Amino acid sequence: MSAGFFITFEGIEGSGKTTQIVQLAEHLKAARRAVTVTREPGGTNVGAAIRAILLDPGFSEMDYHTEVLLYAADRAQHVAEVIRPALARGDIVISDRYIDSSIAYQHYGRGLPLDLIVDVNEHAVQGLKPSLTILIDVPTAVGLKRATEIETDRIERESVDFHDRVAAGFAQLAADEPERWRVIDGTRSIDEVHRDVVAAISAIAPAMI
Repeated sequence: MSAGFFITFEGIEGSGKTTQIVQLAEHLKAARRAVTVTREPGGTNVGAAIRAILLDPGFSEMDYHTEVLLYAADRAQHVAEVIRPALARGDIVISDRYIDSSIAYQHYGRGLPLDLIVDVNEHAVQGLKPSLTILIDVPTAVGLKRATEIETDRIERESVDFHDRVAAGFAQLAADEPERWRVIDGTRSIDEVHRDVVAAISAIAPAMI
């Protein structure tokens, strides 16, 4: 069993999860916890190159199966190079996205078979699951408005219907595995959302927070 604690944050584009990760990391560091903050795609040098391909609007012709495999390749490198070593050191690892994003985007969003995505990613991560997944939940319209206030990437440029399916996918994943997921209303202030994030962690690992 890993010595550390693995937390993932999920949500649609513009949900505010990245801001909440920064807030949580600062909170934990103030409590003198060893923290590793990372992201997918792009948490390694190899992953950064994959991320550039995945999000480049110039690759609008990308086949959905290619997309799945690229995300899984990024994840395999990420787990091997960053997440497992950090957990072995006893760190609290906070990742901005993980396997659940692939299921939400490529299964619910793209319509690819669930077993395909699960099998490919199981090979990539070799059974490593987060201890806690926090879904920052916002309406699609709110998230897309936030996300598109700056230059958009290939995924952000998808249709509203696509992002609605992704949001529904995250909600279904959370409902299917309530012991791992905590759903937090992301429409409120940053501080209010942060307090709920801290409370969610404290409820399952009070000594950590």
